[in-house]
Amino acid sequence: MSRHVARKRFGQHFLVDAGVIDAIVGAIDPRPGEALVEIGPGLGAMTAPLLARCGALTVIELDRDLAARLRARAGLTVVEADVLQVDFAALARERAQPLRVVGNLPYNISTPILFHLLGAVGQVVDQHFMLQKEVVERMAAAPGGKDYGRLSVMLQWRYAIEPVLEVPPQAFDPPPRVDSAVVRMRPLPQPPAVDAGRLGELVAVAFSQRRKLLRHTLGRWLAAHGAGDGFDLQRRAEEVPVAEYVALAARLGGR
Repeated sequence: MSRHVARKRFGQHFLVDAGVIDAIVGAIDPRPGEALVEIGPGLGAMTAPLLARCGALTVIELDRDLAARLRARAGLTVVEADVLQVDFAALARERAQPLRVVGNLPYNISTPILFHLLGAVGQVVDQHFMLQKEVVERMAAAPGGKDYGRLSVMLQWRYAIEPVLEVPPQAFDPPPRVDSAVVRMRPLPQPPAVDAGRLGELVAVAFSQRRKLLRHTLGRWLAAHGAGDGFDLQRRAEEVPVAEYVALAARLGGR
């Protein structure tokens, strides 16, 4: 079979370091009978050891040439599709159990993928992803730092987020121009009840001008929605904990 050349339009960087692959698979610790789904399996560097441990695996691959190669492997169910169009809740229903989702995500669309998966968080056991290191830092950031932002709030509302492993560029072929990291995401068992759309809108406004006090941004938005009493607007967006954003969105309700 001919050698596959990485395609820039798909953001392909293939993991080739055997030690890193072993460490990631060890962190995932897949077991037989679990509903494991791999996003972007590429040349199958993680696919093979995952399959060896769990016996069956669903993979989502957009590149038709790679999808064709993967179909030749026993034990794989290949979904040839754009991951942003895949219904993960439907996959969980098909398997009659919640999913464990893993993957070396295309860095150019990693954030949209993370937000897409939020829609199926109730049908997920956990997620392990290779991402750009700075994205992982933003995901796990605490209030008060430069990395804390919209991504931090929207993911920490629903997940416990844990950086697991840092990965250098030379672990890939071709090497990316950035450092990478693996993150573990476990859905919170009892997340606060709040409308995700309302929270997302609120947080986007809050972080729209990070250097300004919230009274100049979120304050105006809250006034237009007839709310905001008791919320301290004499802070910048990065100073507000996730729980306060969630509580504010819950108070807003459908306003």
